[in-house]
Amino acid sequence: MWCFRRANALSGLLILAVLASPWAVASAPAARPPNVVILLADDLGYGDLGVQGATDVATPNIDRLAAEGVRLTSYYADHPVCSPSRAALLVGKYPQRFGFDSNPSRADRTATSFGLPSSERILPERLKELGYATAAIGKWHVGFTPDRWPTARGFDVFYGLLDGAMAYTPDGATGEKFVLRGTTREPMPAHTTEAFGAEAVSFIEANKTRPFLLYVPFNAVHAPLQSTVAYRERFSEVKDAQRRTYLAMLSAMDDAVGEIVTAIDRNGLAENTLIVFTSDNGGPTWQTTSSNGSLNGVKGLVLEGGIRVPAIFRWKGQLPEGRASSTVARGFDVTATALAVAGATADPSLDGVDLRPYLSGRKAGDAHKQLFWRTSEQGAVRAGQWKYVRVYDDEYLFDLRSDLGERNNQAARHPSKLRELRTAWDSWSREMLRPTLMRSAQNDPPTRAAAFKALVAAYVGGRPVAPKPLLYGGGPE
Repeated sequence: MWCFRRANALSGLLILAVLASPWAVASAPAARPPNVVILLADDLGYGDLGVQGATDVATPNIDRLAAEGVRLTSYYADHPVCSPSRAALLVGKYPQRFGFDSNPSRADRTATSFGLPSSERILPERLKELGYATAAIGKWHVGFTPDRWPTARGFDVFYGLLDGAMAYTPDGATGEKFVLRGTTREPMPAHTTEAFGAEAVSFIEANKTRPFLLYVPFNAVHAPLQSTVAYRERFSEVKDAQRRTYLAMLSAMDDAVGEIVTAIDRNGLAENTLIVFTSDNGGPTWQTTSSNGSLNGVKGLVLEGGIRVPAIFRWKGQLPEGRASSTVARGFDVTATALAVAGATADPSLDGVDLRPYLSGRKAGDAHKQLFWRTSEQGAVRAGQWKYVRVYDDEYLFDLRSDLGERNNQAARHPSKLRELRTAWDSWSREMLRPTLMRSAQNDPPTRAAAFKALVAAYVGGRPVAPKPLLYGGGPE
């Protein structure tokens, strides 16, 4: 027995010596970095999902994603319209920090200088340095010239559209009818939403043995309202043609999300993949029948309906399942979180933060004490329960804890809080760059300023109207 124990002890010492040797450390296989999948809906309203309270939609796959992950209930887009919101998410900073304050016009009517500046490294460029395969599949909308296309900004694979919108089917009444594969123009597919889902699955299958970033910025459910006969037939009982088509578009996107998540799970990647689902801004209800639930306002406004959006984070085995979190976070946190997950060196220049401690519940409270927004006409600050909104020289103060619908202006009742948040916004805005595309609100004619102020006052007063002519001027959103 003594000999047996002595032999075991000697064996144990030999094993420890081997494990402690530099050669053993060098030969130990390194853990594979996690994959990152970002699924970005276009113009999806806060109340457009079953898990967000909608009763007439069919979103079982996105709802299941929430059941298997963490749903953020106080999550914001980086801007109330598409292009600057997407730019901020990819960079990890306020879009105003690099002069990206507004949407462009159509690609053929926009200055060639428009796009993500080369001075700002974006998520795929950073992850490629760490050995990631990268793909963007869907709507780009942050640069139209070849030096600003996805393949010039860190994406190995691109399939989709550069502009703000296109047709969904070849027989669609409006919209461009071609896509880019890499840098090559191709005829559009039979149905863009289905094609984007299939291309994403192909990328997963081709790169399942290496770490990858998959960015799927859908053009659904953005106008124009178009879908296939098969999807519209799913909602044949809906009498309103616009609503029927919108529900069909949403159902198609939900199917595409389901196929992507299934491909992750089928290949055994669920416990090594962070999946994020969110939207680039709130829903344009008047245009598409989208819903922002109990929130006030729409896409284009800094009221909650324009900027508060659904957000779901799933990472099997790493994040809780079925958890709802009210921590205040926003789009640029996605890049900060993805970089932290990938093991990148922390970059203090980013405005985003790693959300994992808040998602898991290890850290309580809000991820940000203050958050800011700016458009040519509007400004906003979210600070705890308080929300400050500026529309030209009109000011509003809302207590979101008791007035989520932003109906009761508390500016006169809490003047010190109003001054505090106005000062904070002014200080932040001075730190930002002058916008490169946005016109100066100071030079707007009085008639436009009066109309815009009346528009916001109507929403606060519970008299919503269609703001498209004021907000967009007919360009692509």
